[in-house]
Amino acid sequence: MSTLFPVIHEDHELLVINKPADLVCHPSKNGELSSLIGRVRLHLGADTRPHLVNRLDRETSGLTLVAKTDTAARELGRIWSQRRVSKEYLAIVHGHVDADCGTIDAPLGKDESSRVAIRDCVRADGASAQTGFEVLRRFRQGDAPFSLLRVQPHTGRKHQIRIHLAHTGHAIVGDKIYGGDEDAYLALVEGRLGPEQRAALIFPTHALHARALRFHWRGEAHEFCCEPEDWFSGFSAGSG
Repeated sequence: MSTLFPVIHEDHELLVINKPADLVCHPSKNGELSSLIGRVRLHLGADTRPHLVNRLDRETSGLTLVAKTDTAARELGRIWSQRRVSKEYLAIVHGHVDADCGTIDAPLGKDESSRVAIRDCVRADGASAQTGFEVLRRFRQGDAPFSLLRVQPHTGRKHQIRIHLAHTGHAIVGDKIYGGDEDAYLALVEGRLGPEQRAALIFPTHALHARALRFHWRGEAHEFCCEPEDWFSGFSAGSG
């Protein structure tokens, strides 16, 4: 087991990682340990040329695939670009979701009214986006209701799961951009996130975890799974 990240699978061409929450994928100016790709290079060695096949938001934990060769990167990149991969996430959201399962079908585009430059929203002229969901558990922490969802994005728009769930009135717990108080994100960036905002967020990072990936590659079916971190699992085990 690597001390840099949990390794789910490794062979001569592929490295599969359970990315910790609050770790950026791309290189940063704060040293190799501050990004996933930096840690991958430390794990594989200085002479390697790893490629991230998929990427997760900084605060999202879970499965990330790394190709060790240019050939594997091209082949797997084609699978991703052609949407021939099945993705499964776990999300803890505010409130009890009424429907046991369903599909959120709502187009997404830039939120031109937001102070947060990277924020998108549901808008009629946006790009088509669909997200399937299933309620795994409805529970409470104290008097507050929450739901644990299995989520399957059918398209791959930026922030799709987070926007769609917030659009239904069930924002992901800890989401600083789409959780109802976008100033929480600005406060974090500006170093002024106070105790009241931290308490309202509940978690330091949002409760979204990339649990499973399934795809066919070189004539074989591949499936990788990993469970979320203890803080996520412990919270979702609250009283029914």
